[in-house]
Amino acid sequence: MLDKLEAIETKYEELSKQASDPDIIANQPVWRKAVKEMGEMEPVVTAFRLYKNTGSSLSETRELLESGELDAEEKELFKAELADLEKKSEALSEELTVLLLPKDPNDDKNVILEIRAGTGGEEAGLFASDLLRMYMRYAERRGWKTELLEMNENGIGAIKEAVVMIRGRGAYSRLKFESGVHRVQRVPETEASGRIHTSAATVAVLPEIDDVEIEIDPNDVRVDVFRSSGNGGQSVNTTDSAVRLTHEPTGIVVSCQDEKSQIKNKDKAFKVLRARLFDLKMQEQNKEISDARRSMVGSGDRSERIRTYNFPQGRISDHRIGLTLYKLAVFMDGDLDEVIDALGASDQAEKLSAVEE
Repeated sequence: MLDKLEAIETKYEELSKQASDPDIIANQPVWRKAVKEMGEMEPVVTAFRLYKNTGSSLSETRELLESGELDAEEKELFKAELADLEKKSEALSEELTVLLLPKDPNDDKNVILEIRAGTGGEEAGLFASDLLRMYMRYAERRGWKTELLEMNENGIGAIKEAVVMIRGRGAYSRLKFESGVHRVQRVPETEASGRIHTSAATVAVLPEIDDVEIEIDPNDVRVDVFRSSGNGGQSVNTTDSAVRLTHEPTGIVVSCQDEKSQIKNKDKAFKVLRARLFDLKMQEQNKEISDARRSMVGSGDRSERIRTYNFPQGRISDHRIGLTLYKLAVFMDGDLDEVIDALGASDQAEKLSAVEE
């Protein structure tokens, strides 16, 4: 680990010199790249330098204690200092181990969030609508920007499908564990007998993918245009502005009709298609890797029920980490951090376990 940390510190110092070089500063793309790399390395370098300084202080304190030059009172003081330094060194070592864990290259990317009603009929559509509001409120709390790309609703507040772009720093790192089947248990408003119904919705969280990461052959995509549908009046276009893309090799279909411009709808649809193709590629790669080390948090398996929302009891239960909270109302209002933090901590513990083995 020390060799790796020394190499990171050396690289950081080289980048620091580049970032202050007038010739590099004049070349803005190169300068920005150097500054970005420095920013990514800085937490590791800062912790490593503190770890080395603490190690030096430990050596000096031990030498003093072994020198025989201290009186009894001084020995007690330096023994206490030694104990504090050892604790600090151990804590810094653990921090560095965490900082060196492999990072998800998609963590800083924007998110394409897809929500679809599952089993449960109309109630499933209403729950899907509730989930959409929940994530929109969470994005608002985080200061992220949201843009509705596609909405398929039935006019009573229920939705069959919604696709939203969420833009903000670390959006994918915070939302990536939300992929999966979300189950709701509650009494529908139309249920006269008060019987609890169970229904479900699926959530897919995809990182926004650049053109260079996923190349799409135009010959593989069939583009259809049509008039957008809606609730009537001004919400319906009188021109063929809506766009449907069909990726023939995979059968993936993407529609977008949010904009009045066909060009804008086509651009948005390609963003969603690119993200879905990237997700498909990642799933195929993951299948090739042995399931022996498959993380229950990071699997993203859409077929697994990941969370239950029990309205009569005001309870949320995340089944992957065994976490239950009795604060459903605030959770549905977008206060998701406690659960998201716990999922991140569990994922980190899983990665640390793999490193230690």
